[in-house]
Amino acid sequence: MKNIPRVVIAATQSGAGKTTIVTGLLAALRQQGLKVQSFKAGPDYIDPGYHKLASGQPAHNLDSWLTPTEILPEILATETENADIAVVEGVMGLYDGGRQGISSTAEIAKIIGAPVLLVIDAKSMGASAAAIAKGFRDYDPAVQVAGVILNRLGSDTHEQMIREAMAGIGMEVFGALRRDESLKMPERHLGLLPVEENEELELIERMGQAAAKQIDLDKVLALARSAKPLLVKSAAEVSKRYPCRIGVARDEAFSFYYPASIKVLERLGAEIVPFSPLHDEEPPKVDGLFIGGGFPEMFAEKLAGNVSMRKAIKTLAQKGMPMLAECGGYMYLMEVLQDFAGKVHEMTGVFSGRAVMTEKLQMVGYVEAELQQDSLLGSRGTKLKGHEFHFSKEGEMISADKAPFVFRKLRNNSEYPAGQQVQNVLGSYLHLHFAGCPQAAENFVRKCAAYGEERDNGKV
Repeated sequence: MKNIPRVVIAATQSGAGKTTIVTGLLAALRQQGLKVQSFKAGPDYIDPGYHKLASGQPAHNLDSWLTPTEILPEILATETENADIAVVEGVMGLYDGGRQGISSTAEIAKIIGAPVLLVIDAKSMGASAAAIAKGFRDYDPAVQVAGVILNRLGSDTHEQMIREAMAGIGMEVFGALRRDESLKMPERHLGLLPVEENEELELIERMGQAAAKQIDLDKVLALARSAKPLLVKSAAEVSKRYPCRIGVARDEAFSFYYPASIKVLERLGAEIVPFSPLHDEEPPKVDGLFIGGGFPEMFAEKLAGNVSMRKAIKTLAQKGMPMLAECGGYMYLMEVLQDFAGKVHEMTGVFSGRAVMTEKLQMVGYVEAELQQDSLLGSRGTKLKGHEFHFSKEGEMISADKAPFVFRKLRNNSEYPAGQQVQNVLGSYLHLHFAGCPQAAENFVRKCAAYGEERDNGKV
């Protein structure tokens, strides 16, 4: 059992302002000299970047589809070892998630035994805010909705009206924030603009100042400290390590990685070597590459212009180097990328076909992926849990007999062929969390180590 001060900041729906409030809260607590560790419920790469700017610590995800529920307390405990408080930002509305509420904020809060503060967008609303709060509190008594944070209030009178209504239902108010467009975060087609392109430290500081004035920080800390001790199982030790070096693409175009997922590769013996397909002339000397998601479409011209990098990656692929490409990385490994304006940019050409940006969201949600061929992630028949989120599509249909995966949408059980595989290179729109598929991680690291040994022995 471990005593971990923790609190979940949820909301009634997406767009209520919880990311702004959580970012401000993290900054305000840090300004008080506290070490704060943040988490994000569900699959998200962008919001945690703002958490990191505010708290000074890498943020982590808690997701009950991507990882087994039993390891979520372990992730929480491991990453809060020296922290004064854990702050978890919810996803969408409190009870929204995958099919049957999987990985909803409510489910995560129950798994980690944390009290919940509900953010309510009170713009153009009076006593109805209390009715909403009461409904959320009573919907599932197992979720400890301890209070509310009122957002986008218009005046002192507006605040007082809602406070009185909340008092009438016995709901505590932990914060009341005024409308302030200057604190709005910049957005793009996948959500907020990633911090890799927008390190607005001044904005983060102003968010912290606003939170310090309008949120009762002592009250939030007291609530977090009231959380009951959490039962945490010891992490399983890896049975074998495979020393190797894996190059991980990290720059403005490729930034979508879960820190705890990368740590799994490190525990298996991999040394992680960051590199930039945008800025470096060629990959570092490594035994394998991992090119994650991001926004290659926003940097397509510059990626295309880095000819030496593109050619080097294709040459390494032809030599048999293991490469895993997720979403944006998958697009980069295709022949061309067609941007929103219809302009075509040359990519690496490891895979055939083209990635085409569309104005319409093509897919968002959880999927189960079954391998149709032996690959660097496992043997045929292996099933992996992941998620998709992309506005691009493949310009040519993938034939089922050649696709390395069959994806099944969790939402409606529909199935479709997905991805491409060429030699030891595997790519698709699938995002994985290796803490949820440790055997796949081991297969990947083992393949990289074997390639490195063969190369060093002159066999490649």
